[in-house]
Amino acid sequence: MGQGALMPQAALAQTEVDLELILLADATGSIDDDEIRFQRQGYAEAIVDPAVLSAITGNMIGRIAVAYAEWAGPGSQDMVVDWTIIDGPDSAAAFAAALTEGRPRQAYGRNAIGSALLYGKAQLETNAFQGMRKVIDLSADSAGNWGGPAITVARDEVVKAGIIINGLAVLCRSCSGRPSSYDLEAAFGELIIGGPGSFVVSAENAQSFAAAVRRKLILEIAGDVPAGRLARVTGPDRAAGLTPPAR
Repeated sequence: MGQGALMPQAALAQTEVDLELILLADATGSIDDDEIRFQRQGYAEAIVDPAVLSAITGNMIGRIAVAYAEWAGPGSQDMVVDWTIIDGPDSAAAFAAALTEGRPRQAYGRNAIGSALLYGKAQLETNAFQGMRKVIDLSADSAGNWGGPAITVARDEVVKAGIIINGLAVLCRSCSGRPSSYDLEAAFGELIIGGPGSFVVSAENAQSFAAAVRRKLILEIAGDVPAGRLARVTGPDRAAGLTPPAR
């Protein structure tokens, strides 16, 4: 379709898309600046992947609207790349470039997942798009909540508004690793994800991070994931499904 990425919001008013997707990436204290860059690079690599682009252009309308934000403490969320239409290789490449060459880290603090979810909800409800589906995609290396609204309260408010919450459990050692006291994927399933077809993807190591993001994007764009599915990515092309509880 050839629309350029990063068009002014006014020019995109009332634009219909298959999916409105906000990517909420963990920028809490356990994630250092190198890991911030690592996460951004993983999403940048995934968004230009031919399989992801095929999922986008193969949908009914053939375009999605995507934004990338980083979250940390209760009042610390930052829009790294604002709402962008992706409808083919050129717009995907522009989004990826904006992500990897974009603003310095602005989000700091301890986990406030409830606040992050409500921030995502507000961004979805005030953008300039009309999506057939609205999705929050939250990545985190723990399910702790150290300020702001409780996770489950925020989750229920988001789901009541017709928004799906999916998750990326960050387990790779280039990030902060797996919590020692509980099962992070199970906690995502119990506390965070919600809505029809909601799911969690987890990456077991640094090498599988971009593959996990790619798989997650394809599932979200396709919109046909069984409720509560957990896709555990252990290598670039390996995944197995499990089923923790979901709301």
